[in-house]
Amino acid sequence: MVLIRCPAKPASPDPEGLPTRRHDPRPAQRGPMFVPSHYRPPDSSWMVEIIKNNPLAQLTSNGEPGDVPFATHLPVVPESLDDEAADLAGSVLLCHLNRANPHWSALEDGTAVLLTFTGPHAYVTPAVYEYTPAAPTWNFTAVHVRGTVEKIDSIVETLGVVTATVRAFESRFGSDWDMTGSIDYFRKIVPAVGAFRVRVTGAQGMFKLSQEQSSEARDRVRRSFLGNPSARHREVAGLMDRLKR
Repeated sequence: MVLIRCPAKPASPDPEGLPTRRHDPRPAQRGPMFVPSHYRPPDSSWMVEIIKNNPLAQLTSNGEPGDVPFATHLPVVPESLDDEAADLAGSVLLCHLNRANPHWSALEDGTAVLLTFTGPHAYVTPAVYEYTPAAPTWNFTAVHVRGTVEKIDSIVETLGVVTATVRAFESRFGSDWDMTGSIDYFRKIVPAVGAFRVRVTGAQGMFKLSQEQSSEARDRVRRSFLGNPSARHREVAGLMDRLKR
C-alpha cells in the first residue's frame, strides 16, 4: 500500500535540487564545497576516518589559463592528521605520483591543491519511503581537503614516502607483506617517483545520510541498506546508525 502524506510546509531543496522534508535555518558551511548545515560531520574525527579508510584520493590543481584543471588519482598517507582540529588545518599528508605525469611538472612549492576523498555511498529509491510524492536521491560521504604543495626532491626522503605508504596500506588493507626483500627494487624505481607533502589549510566533509527525512523514513532507508548484499550499502547503514545515536 502506498501512503499519501503531504508536507506541512513547502519542501526545501537538497543539494541535488530534489525536494526534502526538513529545513535547517543555519547557513551552509562556507568553502568551495557546498555543505548544507545538516550534512556536516558531527566532528572532525568523521573526516579523518573517511581519509584513512578511503586513501585513494583525486588530486586537483589549476592548469594553464583556459585549460582544464589537472586531476590525478593517487594514494594519500597521513604524516600527521589532527582529528581535534575543526577543519584539519595544520595536518600534513604524504602523496606520490609518476614523474612522467604532466601533473607533477605543473606542481610547484606552494601550489594550491584539492584532495577529494570519496567514502561509502548508495542510491536511495523512493520506494523505501512508503509515501508519495517522493524523489530518488543518493546518500554519500566525501571529504574535500585543501592545501599547499611541498615537493620532495631527496631520493632518500622519496624512498621514505614509498615505504611509509607500503606500511600504512599493508597494515590496513593488505596482509602485512614484508617489504625487506624489495627495498633494492624500490631504490631502482624511486627516481621515477614524484613525492610531495600537502600541508592542509582546511577541509570540509559532506555526510548526506537522509538527515532531511523524518526519523521513520530515515530508518526505512537504513534498514533497506542493511538488507542489501553490497558491502557499500551496509557501510552507509552503519554510518546512519552511528549518526542517530
